[in-house]
Amino acid sequence: MTDDAPLLFDVTRLIWRRWKGRLPTGIDRVCLAYLRHFGERAQAVVQHERFRRIVDRDASRELYALLEGSPKRLRRQLPLRALRHLRGLNCAGRGRLYLNIGHTGLDSPGFRGWALKSAVKPVFLVHDLIPITNPEFCRAGEAERHRQRMRAVLTTGAGVIGNSQATLDALAEFAGEERLSVPPFLVAWLGADPLPVPEQAPRPERPTFVILGTIEGRKNHVLLLDIWSRLIDRLGAKAPRLLIIGQRGWEAGTVFDRLEHDGKLRGHVTEVGRCTDAELAGHLASARALLFPSFVEGYGLPLVEALGIGVPVIASDLPVFREIGGDAPMYLDPRDQRSWEAAILDYAAADSSARAAQIDRMRGFRAPTWHDHFDKVEAWLSSLAAPAST
Repeated sequence: MTDDAPLLFDVTRLIWRRWKGRLPTGIDRVCLAYLRHFGERAQAVVQHERFRRIVDRDASRELYALLEGSPKRLRRQLPLRALRHLRGLNCAGRGRLYLNIGHTGLDSPGFRGWALKSAVKPVFLVHDLIPITNPEFCRAGEAERHRQRMRAVLTTGAGVIGNSQATLDALAEFAGEERLSVPPFLVAWLGADPLPVPEQAPRPERPTFVILGTIEGRKNHVLLLDIWSRLIDRLGAKAPRLLIIGQRGWEAGTVFDRLEHDGKLRGHVTEVGRCTDAELAGHLASARALLFPSFVEGYGLPLVEALGIGVPVIASDLPVFREIGGDAPMYLDPRDQRSWEAAILDYAAADSSARAAQIDRMRGFRAPTWHDHFDKVEAWLSSLAAPAST
């Protein structure tokens, strides 16, 4: 049994997401990026309701390989390998940095005690505080669970990575309300995995727009469905198309009902629950714009992905979008349907001056990369790992 890796990496979220066969969400993709970057130097940490364990180094390598494979292979091999390596489980942190990138297990009653008992130095990546700041967009009970997660971050963390300054500002406000201090922190924008260069595809018969991301209440799909309903009434077969790309989430029952039963939308609004990166690149490349009317976000990977391949973006006027998108996108109030409808009609026109102006602005946009992210994170982690001077 080898127990000599300099880092510890929590893979619990990746295990259960892959086990269920779920496509990677934004947080999952961040966890995978960290696994690929740090995996060779890290032993896996696995949490369950009743235990948390550090897996030996050899077993960790096998586990990482399974996580990179198919869900079917994981479900077939993980139980056998877990039993084989049961004796290799331990809980000796020995002051090593422990990376928890997916908010995993932080609301569990035993987490804080384990962090102290095992002598790990936890480093957390905080993605957002939306369940606390905007509980109306989350499932019942999620607000209190997220409060417990953020309390664990503030009381056990040796350091906090924020995906944006906006997220860290929200964490600092929460810390003030709780009368807790914020651990050492770092702002490190998330990288976007480069999308494949799409093959030359025929221009769509009608102007097409895309909204990308999990279908949930805060993403404000209702605004777009209302707009498209009016456009269909006015323009009939000449109305633009809307592609809704993303898995179904929560607090969006009205959206699901309309997608399934509103006959007016058929042929004009298309739901795409699953698509490959190549298919996504093709959809974006042929779109007049990515639409991003969210009420609240912690980051905004779709915005980065679209701008990164030269696709215009019409987005909500949120601080985090301005932070990462600069002056490139068109920003609108997510509650102002008239302005969104006018912008969509403008961008749909072949001679849209507003769209042409955004394309000019986009020339100065440089998409954040994972290389940039990990350059910052590596240097900062080194400072956290260094022994305190006497």
